Amino acid sequence: MPTFQTKQLQKDYNYKAPDGSEIRLLLSMKGGGLAHCTLRPGHTSAAVSHKTVEEIWYFIEGDGLVARKEGGQWDVTEVRPGVSITIPLGVHFQFRNTGDVPLKFIINTMPPWPGDNEAFSVDGNWK
Repeated sequence: MPTFQTKQLQKDYNYKAPDGSEIRLLLSMKGGGLAHCTLRPGHTSAAVSHKTVEEIWYFIEGDGLVARKEGGQWDVTEVRPGVSITIPLGVHFQFRNTGDVPLKFIINTMPPWPGDNEAFSVDGNWK
């Protein structure tokens, strides 16, 4: 039996992330996993940080802002299709959809997402 995998992006999301975004699971392997994330127009995520994982995000639809805090300073980055950002371990982050279509991006999580207790709430850049 082969070890390779194939998966089609599903219409309905698998779960709401701790930050409030919609997560559609893609594939994972020993070293990392992929997910598709959607934040609806007019929405702002809750601010969170991760205990053990780092992420790379690649934006595929919509416009938004991502706030990342390291060392007491928030940095805000404009995002749109084609932009990629990192969420290093321990960085606080929050994002918002500034457009009128869903903000969609692919998340590479390293190592794979361990479960519900991975993310924890932090003070945010936006209410």
